[in-house]
Amino acid sequence: MTEQARGLHARVLESLGPAITAGEYPPGSVLRTDELSQEFEVSRSVMREAVRVLESMHLVESRRRVGVTVRPAAEWNVYDPQVIRWRLAGADRPRQLRSLTVLRSAVEPAAAALAARHATAAQCAALTECAIGMVATSRGQQLEGYLRHDIEFHRIILNASGNEMFARLGDVVAEVLTGRTRHQVMFEDPDPAAVTLHVKVAEAVREGDAVRAEELTREITLGALEELDVLAP
Repeated sequence: MTEQARGLHARVLESLGPAITAGEYPPGSVLRTDELSQEFEVSRSVMREAVRVLESMHLVESRRRVGVTVRPAAEWNVYDPQVIRWRLAGADRPRQLRSLTVLRSAVEPAAAALAARHATAAQCAALTECAIGMVATSRGQQLEGYLRHDIEFHRIILNASGNEMFARLGDVVAEVLTGRTRHQVMFEDPDPAAVTLHVKVAEAVREGDAVRAEELTREITLGALEELDVLAP
């Protein structure tokens, strides 16, 4: 695919994907690729490629003599980072954020306990560096800088757990944290208590204290849920 075609393909996806996840095309709707090609002013090959991507996310399915049909939300690949991003951009953002944060509260404490047992010296050092970065960017409305350190912190925890299933959730957590920041579901500066908890988690992992790492991480995720009660009820 040429650079120009990739750009057109991305433009179609960034319009069609959010429209589907927002319910503008209800389940069972039939998308006519010829009509969509005209609407988006792209070639049929570009539109077919966009449809293939949507199919891979289980948002649509192609049927002979029927066309491209929108699938029920229960069949979507809700762990796909792009699907998460599109859903967070829609009106259903509060419910989506809550659902994802509940997932985090179930997974991340267990991952932190495993990380305390299995993290390498390099991972412990990187985790501490992220925690220091979070402290440094936690004041003065430096949310983008804080976000970078926050995402990397949680990626390290999931990877250091040694569990490949947990590790694969790194992109999911990244989208949750990014969505909270980009859609202003955050205070102007992060909660100081949450920042301190991240520092303590890094210490617990470095010291191999699995019980404490799990308890502290559970506090972080429960705090995130409480923030949603205030910012995205």
